Amino acid sequence: MVMLKALVVDDASFVRDLVKRTVRQRFPVFETIDAQNGRRAQSLMSRTAFDLVLCDWEMPEMSGLELLQWMREQPQYEKVPFIMITSRGDKNHVIEAVKGGVSEYLGKPFSPDGLSRKIIKVMGRKLQDAMDHSGKSMASPADAFKESAALLTRKQEPATAPGTPEKSAPSSPLMPGSPATPRQAQARGAMSLASIRFAGSTLKSVVKDINLTEVRVIAKRDQVFPGILDQAVVDIETGEGQMARLNGYVHQLQAVDKRQDTDFVSVTIRFVDEDPKKLEDLSRFVARFRAGKR
Repeated sequence: MVMLKALVVDDASFVRDLVKRTVRQRFPVFETIDAQNGRRAQSLMSRTAFDLVLCDWEMPEMSGLELLQWMREQPQYEKVPFIMITSRGDKNHVIEAVKGGVSEYLGKPFSPDGLSRKIIKVMGRKLQDAMDHSGKSMASPADAFKESAALLTRKQEPATAPGTPEKSAPSSPLMPGSPATPRQAQARGAMSLASIRFAGSTLKSVVKDINLTEVRVIAKRDQVFPGILDQAVVDIETGEGQMARLNGYVHQLQAVDKRQDTDFVSVTIRFVDEDPKKLEDLSRFVARFRAGKR
């Protein structure tokens, strides 16, 4: 029998599904309900009492910080745990969230273990009592990983245009017939730097090509690489001191050329963000990027 309610708030349905599945796998006493932005979450919270809120920061209509500030003004939610799950992990944003009353702060990309630890920390005895009362035990990390991997696999296909077989990729903007090295990309005036953040490490790379659904980067092989289907956050230098931050997962890893001792590896990240503002900013960057390649 479900005894606790958790609200998962994120504009990306992909991320919401990952969070919900992890919570249900690890803590079967939770019922999970989701919302695509802070405004929708606010409406749900006004009608239903929640025991835990897991929320993104950057969302259309109402941000996670605005939802947190509103929540702390409501007597029934003054002390309800609020975990901010976001790619905005710099010190200033953490401080701002703490001032707003956040219970815990979890950076994207996150692991099932990392999320579970945060939930255990903020829920404390209430969660343990619910688990004991239900007679259920927490799932193993391997179970949660299998669920996440299965979800990622199902999410791969929509990124390809309907009716376009995967093997036709060379005609796609992201999969040209002859990959270029970072030096060649720079020579064309099309070089943009990108950092691929994944659990425990950061991969420095150069953007080879990009569109609204995915980015292909080239990185030196002497670095630590993520695995296929790993969550990732892509930070791209867009010029004039601006940084685009996009959530996604690793879709493909391959050598840049056929030599076994090749110095470079190609990494394709598929985006999962659904925020219209992010997509608008990405569209402008893609246009500038392509103009620079001509």
